[in-house]
Amino acid sequence: MNAMNFDEVMAKLRSLGNEKVRELNRRNGAGENQFGVKLGDLRAMAKAIKPNHELAMELWQTGNLDAMLLSTLLSKPKLISTDELEGMVSSLTNSQTADWLVTNVVKLHPDKEMLRQRWMASDGIMASRVGWSLMTERVLKSPDGLDLAALLDRIEREMGQAPEPIQWTMNFCLGEIGIHFPEYRERAVAIGEKLGVFRDYPTPKGCTSPFVPIWVAKMVKRQG
Repeated sequence: MNAMNFDEVMAKLRSLGNEKVRELNRRNGAGENQFGVKLGDLRAMAKAIKPNHELAMELWQTGNLDAMLLSTLLSKPKLISTDELEGMVSSLTNSQTADWLVTNVVKLHPDKEMLRQRWMASDGIMASRVGWSLMTERVLKSPDGLDLAALLDRIEREMGQAPEPIQWTMNFCLGEIGIHFPEYRERAVAIGEKLGVFRDYPTPKGCTSPFVPIWVAKMVKRQG
């Protein structure tokens, strides 16, 4: 499969389409430009094809959900210019593709810190979502130099009125601060309680609620 060209990959994606997956994707904000390929099948394709940057960029340009998700698994982040990456982020239309792009491309890009600062100041919904994802990574992996008190101030000020895609990543940042920084835990939980973001989020059995007071308490208990 590693010799497949663009047309062959698109045909393969089409053949793997599933109506139940398409409907789930629609409920999660995806449009009609999709085949409905299971995520496990996308990962299996990527493993078989192996990294192919030129093919990845062709797939991204289709605007097709499945092709764009596969693109993130095939790309070579160091070959993507900063301008190209900003263009990719600006073309995002749903949270699933945004999250795969962040995990597989943005977090591996050499200019991610500069871009984090730029996207944290962006008015674009998806750019801001990506910026907050990078902020959460910075909080967890290299918090030196961050003003966490000021960051909590901003979350308290902005999260309640933020669009839901941004709320999601802001909320994760708030929760991770509460979990990993005991000196800010009480304040993080108080902000979550005050704003009530995701208080009533439908949480499947066996999963943890994203509502910060519940989430933080459960994670801290697990830490012992």
